[in-house]
Amino acid sequence: MNQFILDFAARLDDTAWSTALHESFYMYNWIETTHVLTLMISLGLLLLIDLRMLGLALPGVPADRIAQRLQWPMLLGFSIMLLTGLLLFYAIPVRSAQSVWLRIKLVLLVCAAVNALLFHRHMRMAGADWAHAAMAPVQLRRGAILSIVFWVLIVICGRLIAYDWFDCAKQPPALIATFAGCIDGQTRF
Repeated sequence: MNQFILDFAARLDDTAWSTALHESFYMYNWIETTHVLTLMISLGLLLLIDLRMLGLALPGVPADRIAQRLQWPMLLGFSIMLLTGLLLFYAIPVRSAQSVWLRIKLVLLVCAAVNALLFHRHMRMAGADWAHAAMAPVQLRRGAILSIVFWVLIVICGRLIAYDWFDCAKQPPALIATFAGCIDGQTRF
């Protein structure tokens, strides 16, 4: 699997668009800035929803109303964030594909997505009786806490991708090299 990922990343890296994007003085920075700004907006809205579910913010506003009203702007932000994240990967595919931090981030993103799906399912199953309560039902509070934890870890991993502590070219410890997908003699940066 690691060989397949490395080969795919190398094919992307060999494209003119990838090289142009990475070497662009402005475009890469604009994409990264857009990624961070939409991250702040989306996670800010998500944090507001999570804090309401925990009874820590806007206790006088029905929780289901907050979730409904903020859902679409939040999803728009997440969509732009996903697109810009893919473009950031496309700009530096080989190094990114062999980043232990990116791999951890992707696993956490899947966990956050599953948590969000379960959260919405529990919210529908709970009915509307709890919406005016100070705190949401226990399952929704658990989902809110998990959401906060997952996203804090995702942001930390995203930030650590920029650092080269465990790059395959530096021959990291065996366990890190395994998780990063390092393949002996085939690292290209």
